[in-house]
Amino acid sequence: MIRLQRRETKAMIARGKNASDLFPAVVKNVACKNIEVKKLVYVYLVRYAEEQQDLALLSISTFQRGLKDPNQLIRASALRVLSSIRVTIIVPIMMLAIKEAASDMSPYVRKTAAHAIPKLYSLDPEQKDQLIEVIEKLLADKTTLVAGSVVMAFEEVCPERIDLIHKNYRKLCNLLIDVEEWGQVVIINMLTRYARTQFLNPNINEEKEKKAEAAAMAKRKPYVMDPDHRLLLRNTKPLLQSRNAAVVMAVAQLYFHLAPKAEVGVIAKALVRLLRSHSEVQYVVLQNVATMTIKRRGMFEPYLKSFYIRSTDPTQIKILKLEVLTNLANETNISTILREFQTYIKSMDKDFVAATIQAIGRCATNIGEVRDTCLNGLVQLLSNRDELVVAESVVVIKKLLQMQPEKHSDIIKHMAKLTDNIQVPMARASILWLIGEYCEHVPKIAPDVLRKMAKSFTNEEDIVKLQIINLAAKLYLTNSKQTKLLTQYVLNLAKYDQNYDIRDRARFIRQLIVPTEKSGALSKYAKKLFLALKPAPVLESPFKDRDHFQLGSLSHLLNAKAGGYQELPDWPEAAPDPSVRNVEVKESVRAVGTVPEWTKCSSREKRKEKKVEKPFYSDSEGESGPTESADSESDSASGSESGSGSEESGSGSESEESEEGSDSEEEEEDEEEKKKKKKKETKKPVQESESDDPDWSISFQPVESKPPSKPVKKENKKEKKEMSLLDLDDFEPAPSPQVTPVNSFLSNSLVTDLEGLSLSDSVLSPATIAPSSALKNYELLHRITGEGLSVEYCFSRQPFSPDANMVAVQMQFTNSATADTKNLHIEDAKLQSGMRVKEFPEIELLPAGETATAVMGIDFCDSTQAANFQLCTHTRKFFVSIQPPVGELMRSVFLTENEFKKEQGEAGTGGAVETESLLSFFLLFQKCLRKFRRFVQNTEKKENNSSTQWNLLSSSSSLSQHTVQRGPEKVSSFHWVSVK
Repeated sequence: MIRLQRRETKAMIARGKNASDLFPAVVKNVACKNIEVKKLVYVYLVRYAEEQQDLALLSISTFQRGLKDPNQLIRASALRVLSSIRVTIIVPIMMLAIKEAASDMSPYVRKTAAHAIPKLYSLDPEQKDQLIEVIEKLLADKTTLVAGSVVMAFEEVCPERIDLIHKNYRKLCNLLIDVEEWGQVVIINMLTRYARTQFLNPNINEEKEKKAEAAAMAKRKPYVMDPDHRLLLRNTKPLLQSRNAAVVMAVAQLYFHLAPKAEVGVIAKALVRLLRSHSEVQYVVLQNVATMTIKRRGMFEPYLKSFYIRSTDPTQIKILKLEVLTNLANETNISTILREFQTYIKSMDKDFVAATIQAIGRCATNIGEVRDTCLNGLVQLLSNRDELVVAESVVVIKKLLQMQPEKHSDIIKHMAKLTDNIQVPMARASILWLIGEYCEHVPKIAPDVLRKMAKSFTNEEDIVKLQIINLAAKLYLTNSKQTKLLTQYVLNLAKYDQNYDIRDRARFIRQLIVPTEKSGALSKYAKKLFLALKPAPVLESPFKDRDHFQLGSLSHLLNAKAGGYQELPDWPEAAPDPSVRNVEVKESVRAVGTVPEWTKCSSREKRKEKKVEKPFYSDSEGESGPTESADSESDSASGSESGSGSEESGSGSESEESEEGSDSEEEEEDEEEKKKKKKKETKKPVQESESDDPDWSISFQPVESKPPSKPVKKENKKEKKEMSLLDLDDFEPAPSPQVTPVNSFLSNSLVTDLEGLSLSDSVLSPATIAPSSALKNYELLHRITGEGLSVEYCFSRQPFSPDANMVAVQMQFTNSATADTKNLHIEDAKLQSGMRVKEFPEIELLPAGETATAVMGIDFCDSTQAANFQLCTHTRKFFVSIQPPVGELMRSVFLTENEFKKEQGEAGTGGAVETESLLSFFLLFQKCLRKFRRFVQNTEKKENNSSTQWNLLSSSSSLSQHTVQRGPEKVSSFHWVSVK
């Protein structure tokens, strides 16, 4: 019942109803042991703790106990309620609670602690220093749940402490993709301001500030982007596909403010996608797009049709789309845009029509080729039935006529006739200004217009009265005979007008144009004052100067600085020290190719003492995998041969392999009997090959007789222990007769087949593996296209010494022409974002009929995109491209078992990879055994010395037993493929 009432109270809060009267009754249940009830109580207290502070203070001890609750939700809720009590007395308690929560094991509690920091700071700003310490601690948190919240706290408390971000910059960039959406917005905005203070302007060479002398420009070093700057751009780019419009907008503003001009275009498609969202989102996006199109017009031109206006769009969306279309107008698309504008003028939305007419005027101002066309179209609108359309057209025509008034006197006459019909004050004032400004072009019409205006002077609006006074003054100075009396009449009417601006203007003009004894020296310059040439107005976008605000901010939306807005810093003149972002990391992971500590044991006894956490392959995988039959038969020592036989039949999936395994079973039984007889005749055991390094590789080499090593004691317990085929660690070989040297009768074919395989414990290193001789050559330039010069290239699969991240490409140049080729080099590399090219040294001379080889490095940036560049000689340039196959971007890395486990865990690989590795190992071993048996069979037919043959067979049997029973705990040469 209590729980139901609490839920009803929570429902009242959700519906917006006032439930504060229930506070005393609810706060009593804060000590309830029921977790569900306690959660509901905390939700209620968070809402009303600030209003009922006195009652909330009575439960402080309960909240403090809640901070120690085993349930992380209760701990977080207690801290949230505690920080919601706005009482200065409990500030020390809140500070202590925040510090404890910042060290909590639960990331959710640490996130709540980050949320509480701004609340405490607003309650007591003097706690700033202690809060900064907590923020610094939380910034080092590696949990994505905490990252967004602590950055928000940083922005609220100490945005100027940019030094706190240095050490965490790269971590924040790498975690950004996994942070929750609103945390991504906060982090991106913060990193935008951070980057503006720490990196150089990537477009510095394209700025208009290149006013320095040519010598100074020559001394300037070419711009090289900071790797941390590139890291930020690379890690934020995938977020353009986010479902959250705020995240997309944040990434767009980051690219606009930070990215090189050539890379900003990637944001256009994402912003256009947002135009399919709700009208509120469209309004914000179009505001930002309108600002971007002023400086970066080209990136939105391919999406021109996306800004066409729909009839269902709200008025404010229509006006913003008009603004974008006007900004995108150029000589190429102006005809298409004007056809759209003609359709828009027919709309029933009068505000939208007026904005369209203004847009036509701006297009005519910016593009001279269509000025006459736009002016003729606007003149046709003067006959429109809608007075608002005519009035807006008059205003725009007036601005256009100021550019070439002498060519359009007919239009001025036509507009003078409209004074009887147009009642819109702004339109009437514009017509009067045009007639007065260009009265010499209409000398007969102007006095008559003044006569009509004098009649209706007292009924006109103030803006029209001022233009009537100006018209009278200009006509008095140019045609005083006809207009002297009219001018005096208008000035007398204005002298007693109710508006003081009009009265003052009338007195000023009377003293200026009508000379008297009291007139000053200004009356001599009346004509220069009134009839001076005036510059044509420049019709500019209202978004022209908005880019000084950070895009996506409220200040940019309002075009006024809002409270809490932080100015976007200017780019630094010199690059700050990038080493401040370096973090000292303890080497917990050993470098690839080095020898691990556990391999330094000199004997197997010492290696046995090393504790193994768990087997390489778990028991469940071994039982369910393809080695089930082999595992079940490997328990007994005497059945090692049958175990290997079952291994052949169980793990070999192909039909040929299974047939060969079944054929050899009968022969193995006979061989086993003969082997037992030979064991009685010989007493010397076979020495087990040992090495200081426990890593081993499977191979068979000619066996030589060596002095026996110290015998190793074998425990009976380990015989009973269930072992898989790869449990090689605890295996101890049984004494076996010494094998006589077999070098004398090993065939050359077998030696060739098994070359490079040994049972030694040496570690495989990359240097020991020779590159494949069968490298595929690709044609880069045909000899016909190259005018006798042909170029082939191949991927050498060798490390590129100048840069390990690059792929080495070996190029072979052949000059089939009759003339020598000189100065072979590379120019104008056109690469995708992130790709790099290390050019080969210039080949100064390639004689006719000769061949030259060079090596270049290319960093394909984990993609199969082609690297395009020009191959240049002293006479010609050839456009070529190199596109890598996927396999050439891979390199093999040699890992020990522990390294393989670690990489396997980080990559999230499961049983599929383990099973595949196990199968590959078994198939290889099975193939080697078959070859060895065939060798023995051939030897039996050729040789008559049966004792030697059976000794060899006994050796192969013990060898197979030795190899089968060793586990994977020492298999260290697994190949883990990593992408460059």
